Amino acid sequence: MADKRDYYEVLGISKGASDSEIKKAYRSMAKKYHPDMNPGDKEAEKKFKEVNEAYAVLSDEKKKSIYDQYGFDGLDPSAGGGSGFGGFDFGGFGGGGMDFDLGDILGGIFGGGGSRRNAAMQGSDIQCRVTLSFEEAVFGCKKDVSFNRVEKCPDCSGSGAARGTSAETCSNCGGSGQVKTTKRTALGMFQTTSSCERCHGTGKIIKTPCSNCSGKGYIRVTKKMEVTIPAGIDNGQRIANRGQGDAGRNGGGNGDLLILVNVRPHDFFERDGMNIYCDIPITYPEAALGAEITVPTLEGESTYTIPAGTQSGTVFTLRGKGVPNINNSRNRGDLLFKVMIETPSNLNNSQKDLLRQFADTLVDKNHQKKKRFLDRIFKSKKS
Repeated sequence: MADKRDYYEVLGISKGASDSEIKKAYRSMAKKYHPDMNPGDKEAEKKFKEVNEAYAVLSDEKKKSIYDQYGFDGLDPSAGGGSGFGGFDFGGFGGGGMDFDLGDILGGIFGGGGSRRNAAMQGSDIQCRVTLSFEEAVFGCKKDVSFNRVEKCPDCSGSGAARGTSAETCSNCGGSGQVKTTKRTALGMFQTTSSCERCHGTGKIIKTPCSNCSGKGYIRVTKKMEVTIPAGIDNGQRIANRGQGDAGRNGGGNGDLLILVNVRPHDFFERDGMNIYCDIPITYPEAALGAEITVPTLEGESTYTIPAGTQSGTVFTLRGKGVPNINNSRNRGDLLFKVMIETPSNLNNSQKDLLRQFADTLVDKNHQKKKRFLDRIFKSKKS
């Protein structure tokens, strides 16, 4: 048994692994190397048998205890006078009295004795992209999309056989798509279930293939369709069109068409959830005296009266002028705009003189923030 790998190494676990860890590792490795997942791969088949042999021992408390103490020699019926290591009696184990059907062992993993290619399979989901303007995303729209998907061949209705002919039951597997192989090992009789090589697991033989799909039963086609974009969709979100994906196999349902949404940025609006934001420049007199200013919205221009003494960076809100809730369009977010005071530039001499005269009239109460700031500096210096 010098060519055997340690059972714990085979399953990729440590010697102190719990029963649940052993089972979890086994399921992962068995699925990885199962013949149905690796058709025609002899190396995978070899590892699959190795994994099942390791699990057959490590999942049995009695055999695991012997293996942990004596290694492979403890499991060798020829050791200790033919009754196991140190005279330990294994009974039917290793003597042909115990059979292992690997298809049954894998039933819990693949659902009833291993996966079959002629079982019903759900079609794959497919994706496409659509690019929207900022306004289209906010208010919703209709868009044409183009995508490729797999459909049942119209000439053979998915059978793969040419018109006027039909697929025949595979004589090698009797239509099951699976064949069983029995092998005697030191652990007993092992029976493995694998895909039939003659029909490739389908259970059917097509003697006259359909010329349109080359016997596959399915073709790839380009489709175009109009989709409805809901109001309030955001950049990076997806829209699912149920049943518009690849066709299912053997009676399985179709997959879905998943539309990934890209939204182009706006010239001056920014979005955060259901709210939108923008900056609006105002003049110094407007800020000081108060004024009615023009505010851009998604529906057009609106007016808003800012109070006298408005400071640069102050944020005002227009309720209900934001983005509709994607699930309830009557519920909308807000538009928040921040006013930014623009300091006048390119002043002529007359304007400068007037500004100096105005500045001379100002007292501390006209610049309270500046006064508080200077007071704090003065106090910190004194301390």
